[in-house]
Amino acid sequence: MGLIGSHATVTGGLATGGLAYAAEVGAEVIQVFASNPRGWAAGPGDAAQDRLLRESGLPVFIHAPYLINLGSGDPAVASKSASAVAHALQRGTEIGARGVVVHAGSAVGWADREQALRQLAEIALPLLDKLGDDDPDLLFEPMAGQGQMLCARAEDLAPYLAAVERHPKAGICLDTCHMFAAGHDLTAAGGVAAMLDELVTAAGPGRVGLVHANDSLLGCGSKRDRHEALGAGKIGTEPFRELLAALGDVPFVVETPGGKAGHARDIAALKGLRAA
Repeated sequence: MGLIGSHATVTGGLATGGLAYAAEVGAEVIQVFASNPRGWAAGPGDAAQDRLLRESGLPVFIHAPYLINLGSGDPAVASKSASAVAHALQRGTEIGARGVVVHAGSAVGWADREQALRQLAEIALPLLDKLGDDDPDLLFEPMAGQGQMLCARAEDLAPYLAAVERHPKAGICLDTCHMFAAGHDLTAAGGVAAMLDELVTAAGPGRVGLVHANDSLLGCGSKRDRHEALGAGKIGTEPFRELLAALGDVPFVVETPGGKAGHARDIAALKGLRAA
């Protein structure tokens, strides 16, 4: 049975803030930022907070900063991205995180996707090779499909993971809003099963390490990432019940609007679907 939780704000420290947030919203697992999500600065950790979080036993994932693009044709962005992912993985090890989520990136600045994928390999493979069994997995998150995204639809995962040699520490963070926006109609009869079948064909079994459970404000194929509260958007609730049943032990975290109250509501909704 997959754990259910949310992204958590960590005011007061990763453990102090994160554990309090989890208790208030009923989260069984949390996702946190370990540094400024909209900047490059690698914030120092707090050994006492790290220890408290590890010893709490609460499963944790880190979301790496949004600026990261391992496929960028801008050498400065690529270099900063490499450092930011390395820092996020280090922090993940220090807090005992199960995984570090990083956006799959885009080919902006290159003439073609192949050049971007080669750079992805050059940056990511050395980082993946350093990870031990007890270190977090690196979870690549396909995006909504706008612009030159390297990975949006399920089939895009085949060349993407091939670029990193299908490394055993490379996994997938599946965002439901992104998949819907990229054109997978999760609301159609058999739509969830079809998307998951395509994903397994492209990536192989057992690659999904985390689900971002987000409804979508906009329709299927919009190629725009606009999260909505569960059941209030274009996806509705039934696809989430199907995903919970199909993905077994994979944790689900919500990144939906509405703050703490919204997260508590959506966590409760997912728990109800899981029980059903």
